[in-house]
Amino acid sequence: MRSERIVHIGMGAFFKAHQAWYTQHASDSKDWGIVAYTGRSAKAAQELKSSGNKYTLVTRFADHDEYETIDCVVRTESAENLEDFYQTVAKAEIAIVSMTITEAGYQVDENLPLEQSALGRLSLALERRRVSGGLPIALVPCDNMPDNGEVLARVLSTIGKKLGKKYLDYLAKQSFVSTSVDRITPRITSEDLEQIATKLGKNDPAAVVTEPFADWVLSGDFPLGRPNWESSGARFVAEIEPFENRKLWLLNGAHTLLACMGLVRGIESVDGAIKDPEIAAQLQNWWNEAASELDSNQLKLESYLKALAERFANPRIRHQLSQIAIQSLTKLRVRISPVASSLLAKKVVSKGAVAAIANYLALISSPDRPEDALDQEINFSQAKPNPEQALLELISTELAHSDSFSNAVLEQLETIKRQVQSV
Repeated sequence: MRSERIVHIGMGAFFKAHQAWYTQHASDSKDWGIVAYTGRSAKAAQELKSSGNKYTLVTRFADHDEYETIDCVVRTESAENLEDFYQTVAKAEIAIVSMTITEAGYQVDENLPLEQSALGRLSLALERRRVSGGLPIALVPCDNMPDNGEVLARVLSTIGKKLGKKYLDYLAKQSFVSTSVDRITPRITSEDLEQIATKLGKNDPAAVVTEPFADWVLSGDFPLGRPNWESSGARFVAEIEPFENRKLWLLNGAHTLLACMGLVRGIESVDGAIKDPEIAAQLQNWWNEAASELDSNQLKLESYLKALAERFANPRIRHQLSQIAIQSLTKLRVRISPVASSLLAKKVVSKGAVAAIANYLALISSPDRPEDALDQEINFSQAKPNPEQALLELISTELAHSDSFSNAVLEQLETIKRQVQSV
């Protein structure tokens, strides 16, 4: 049996299809067991425990499925099991703590008790490790943010002030690894689970369906070692920013554009959205604009974009726009605004960014308003005399204060409202 060497926070479908999959396929996988903790709900832990910490991963090609059993997760626990989490992170053999807690998970209220957030709990676990004499480890965020390792370091330093100078000195000795992660993993459906049960002859509530494509780029040190992830396709680079931006802008930014435009038009999935001529045109605008801000040769943009188009069109990967639209405010800030701001400095108004933001403003005023951790800020802005401008300022003060950009957004928003009323 694999020994416990990695702790992961956030036991969602993406973790199962990505970080766990890479560990499962590493040449030294047998030496690296993962202890996985849920981010909030205990349900994911219960499902995985019921199947002996093994689950089925279905790789869905355009014309067939491939099934495999993933068993590198050796133990699963609820986020509520705090003492177990602290004790596990403090163990000498733990070398890595990775996490998939979504972008919103890094926006921590410093006034809350540390136990009430994932990163607060991680701070308390690291303090337990310090007190027990544990060596520094690698902290590996796998969420879609630029320089996510630096973001994690900054947030942990801020909220960790409550724990004192000795903790902060210890925190500074940890290795913060930045990553770019890429694999489309839609929320599994009841139909998927029925199909898997028929294929296997048994139920697997922890099963995951994902696409064939997978990519993982990492930058940083691992003081106590790591799996040989290169053998399963991961890449280690000195400078990760170009790879982060490629993925954040071309895939994640495109997803946010498709979600905002598609939901306003009553479209449910990514493959359905790109069949809409207007959405497809804005998607191409966005890809052209974002690609112009990237190094085409280093990042092999032509082949990457070709692969993206094929991935989005896969009719058997039903990636729901409602799932993508969750936390849209944060996503617009990190996926769309940087490109729009960079182009604006060159006196170019990004058509794709205008489309994404205008449709977002329409979407949050509709019955299909997506779930968002920043709802309080959104509601406050909507209550202002000029709500559209206030919401645009929430996304980006720079873009909101640009007459050319804000006027383009507001003009397109009026067009969207007229189209919706005419339906």
